[in-house]
Amino acid sequence: MTSNLHQKIYVAGHRGMVGSAIVRNLQAKGYLNILTRTHAELDLTNQLMVENFFKQEKPDQVYLAAARVGGIHANNTFPAEFIYENLMVQSNVIHQSFMSGVKKLLFLGSSCIYPKLAPQPMNEAALLTGKLEPTNEPYAIAKIAGIKMCESYNRQFGISHNIDYRSVMPTNLYGPGDNYHPENSHVIPALIRRFHEAKVNKFPEVVIWGTGSPRREFLYVDDMAAASVFVMELDKSVYDQHTEPMQSHINVGSGSDITIAELAEAISKAVGFKGEIQFDPEKPDGAPRKWMDSSKLAAWGWEPKIPLDIGVPITYAAFLKNSPYCGFVEAL
Repeated sequence: MTSNLHQKIYVAGHRGMVGSAIVRNLQAKGYLNILTRTHAELDLTNQLMVENFFKQEKPDQVYLAAARVGGIHANNTFPAEFIYENLMVQSNVIHQSFMSGVKKLLFLGSSCIYPKLAPQPMNEAALLTGKLEPTNEPYAIAKIAGIKMCESYNRQFGISHNIDYRSVMPTNLYGPGDNYHPENSHVIPALIRRFHEAKVNKFPEVVIWGTGSPRREFLYVDDMAAASVFVMELDKSVYDQHTEPMQSHINVGSGSDITIAELAEAISKAVGFKGEIQFDPEKPDGAPRKWMDSSKLAAWGWEPKIPLDIGVPITYAAFLKNSPYCGFVEAL
């Protein structure tokens, strides 16, 4: 597909890990008119502010990467904030995109949209087939609503207004710009910080939540950004051929998974921690396994380029460079 490098592209959440990677990718591809706003400049939960922004700027495309995000502890502690803020951001951005004439939009979801006990690997058809993981159900519900909002606008206005709103569901992401908060971060940044502090303070051991047995899939954030731009630029006839009007989201994963125990060993090695690794089975594990079926994306010719053994050391180097701790709990 031939891209117009002068079109105005709004990246919502550009200061977050994923949004900043999307901006880097678009810039590397030569896009010349990338539109961003900080949370201080534009509160995406504020309907009037979002309406005025879209009326004034009238972007051609939108990447909706803004979200309130966090790990198990954050999801358990702030469920009301997670569902409210994400629903508000999505509703405001998607609706005002439509009202201002945006023809193409990409919504970024999460693998937590799938049932806790979904068959592995999880394919797109597993959506809404069972109960969600309780620890992040509010966040998952919000992300499911975002998918369905894009589909609903397509179904009602796709032909009459020539809009094309798509959704991608990333697996667990990591990389530069992540959030390293001691309680509210995801597993890789949380472990990087914990092992780093243990190394610096010469602690004899690091204790990790859960049993270490759950299996997780991880994708480097710049691979996710590349996949996002790839899906956005994919010809509509190809996209429509492999999706359905009410099942149109696309999984984005690395194609393999590892146990949390194996991940801990890999991060410990990258950080240079020499002590013992212990697990606390009294703390929640979350879903036993989360592995995405990304065969649709693979069939279109896209594949990730940065494996975990390369991505983790790069991420740790970025962590050290941005010391004490880089990242944002939210990217609104």
